[in-house]
Amino acid sequence: MGSPMARSLGLLSSVWSSAATFPVSTGAAMAYRTVFMTVKRLVVGRTMTVRLDGGDITLTVTEFNSRLDVRGLAVGQLNDVRITATDIRWGNHHFEGATMVLHNVHLKPGVPPILVAAPVEVTMVISTAALNAVFSESLPRLTGHVDDDGIARLRWTRHPRLGSVEVDVELDGSTLWLHPRALRTTRRRWALPTRLPSYPVRLPELAGGLTLTSLSLGPSSLQLTGSLPQWRAEVPRARVEDVLSQLSAVGRPLNFTGRSRRG
Repeated sequence: MGSPMARSLGLLSSVWSSAATFPVSTGAAMAYRTVFMTVKRLVVGRTMTVRLDGGDITLTVTEFNSRLDVRGLAVGQLNDVRITATDIRWGNHHFEGATMVLHNVHLKPGVPPILVAAPVEVTMVISTAALNAVFSESLPRLTGHVDDDGIARLRWTRHPRLGSVEVDVELDGSTLWLHPRALRTTRRRWALPTRLPSYPVRLPELAGGLTLTSLSLGPSSLQLTGSLPQWRAEVPRARVEDVLSQLSAVGRPLNFTGRSRRG
């Protein structure tokens, strides 16, 4: 490990034992800030694989930020941590991008100390191509996409030039309900009766036990938001050192299996 890593671990070693009680000191603030900035330097701009209990996730991290405050850091308080990533692949699913906001991140005293975030919010962007793959499983005779104007449309797979059906999209748990609203050809648009049946599209489960809470349509994309009431992870010094060591090894998966707990 290079000198920045050595300094991080040196500072960490000097204050981590006090985290079992109540880490109030300028030294603690320096240690936590150094570790945070070291992690930021190691992950931003890097494509990596994160190994979770629910499967591997490959992504490219583009942002890792927090408004760090010296007084807060002295007592293990990191405030809100924002992580943004692009080109996310999880199993057979692909997301254009995602933003995770861990609210009220803090280190809870104990043996070992526990890192807590409550709540956690994740917003994911699904491209039209990926969305059509989801639609095809539930509606094999139709293709679904979101146009540049943010309107969801269905087309017949065998005859895509015949026209399209505009649909309203509603989220109910992990199911998208598509409500037909209008029939459109190249020249005309006809409103459809409101009594027409809706079509369900089952969405893939989210990693880490996240619960879907909202959706919105954007240009050629669908944006999904999920939440977790609380996330907790035991962070003994050896585990932090292990994570930093894994991050310093380019090409090595970051292993978080069996490490986190949901509130």
